[in-house]
Amino acid sequence: MRIGLDVRYLSHGLFGGVHTYVKHVVPALVESAAEHEFFLYADSKRPFELSGLPANATVRVLPYRNALSSLWLDFFMREAMARDRLDVAHFPANYGFGPAGARTLITLHDAMNLYPLREIWRGLKSSNSFKPRSLAMMTYLHSMSSVTIRRAHLLITVSGYARDEIARFSGLDPARIVPVWHAPTPDLQRVADPARLAEVRARHQLSRPFILADGLKNPGVIIKAWRTLPSAVRSRHQMVFFCRRPDPLPIIHEAEAEGDARLLIRPSREDLIALFSLAEAFVFPSWIEGFGIPVLEAMTCGAPVIASDRGSLPEVVGEAGLLTDAEDVAAMRANLLRVLTDPAEAARLREQGFARAAQFSWRSTAQKILAAYERALSIPMRASLAASARSAA
Repeated sequence: MRIGLDVRYLSHGLFGGVHTYVKHVVPALVESAAEHEFFLYADSKRPFELSGLPANATVRVLPYRNALSSLWLDFFMREAMARDRLDVAHFPANYGFGPAGARTLITLHDAMNLYPLREIWRGLKSSNSFKPRSLAMMTYLHSMSSVTIRRAHLLITVSGYARDEIARFSGLDPARIVPVWHAPTPDLQRVADPARLAEVRARHQLSRPFILADGLKNPGVIIKAWRTLPSAVRSRHQMVFFCRRPDPLPIIHEAEAEGDARLLIRPSREDLIALFSLAEAFVFPSWIEGFGIPVLEAMTCGAPVIASDRGSLPEVVGEAGLLTDAEDVAAMRANLLRVLTDPAEAARLREQGFARAAQFSWRSTAQKILAAYERALSIPMRASLAASARSAA
């Protein structure tokens, strides 16, 4: 099989979930399938991030001259792909136009780009991101994903929940949307070095055992539940919130002022892994997740998990964590008490978390994507997802 992948996320100096996915799934694919040829289409905006790839991978560096080059390649990368006579073209970053003669697959990471535009704009406004650049970018992503997924032969997404949401918002056949889980990154390992852990504690002024939480993922329910805990429990522990933005909800600053919480803005990756390893629990009452990589990271590092039962989180956590509704303060209180006052329960969750996290690997992810490629080859060339939806109607 001759397989092409749009890997521009690895030549743009980007970061975030899609970048992590592309950076780790591409080498896993190439290494897992020595019998196939891979063509990786980057551009010259930044140096390509991957090196030392096997001989069955060829990197095509396409010209990047200015910001319009990205738009040009969005529409015309397929010409370079056509010259390589691909059997399969895979776009792992939410949209892409495949070349004639190849089956096209798109990894759509969640349904967000498919929401009605008014909902996307409303979300930008509520998050203080309602700026011309953000508005234009989200409108463009909505348009590109909405158009290109209907031309594809198969979609890949990150969970069964994401598959169902994509089908709901697009009207496409869920049988042609393949859920394939993400995996922990190779740097994610439990930190056991006492000196390293002590240094992180001291530098971040963490004098008490703590629960760890994402400051953008519904911190209010955690803090409200915390305030109802027995004073003896609160005096022995603290909350630690990490946040990738400098402006979390005011309730976190209130908890800091009360002496119950610490807020860490953009901790380094190394520090975050150490914090996961130190935490008495990782608490993640998110309102919605397409996958929920933070709970997988926490389980990998040995933090007992308390999470919401919304979105994909039950699918990822399985039986290895305590789940509750995202807005249920009483249930959150009960789960915090279970973990903070019962060492046997905390140990049980820690061991189950290790076992659950071991079920996720990039090799497994790659094998399932390769199976999707094989499946795509059995789909008639003209049987795009849009054509399938029309025939079903």
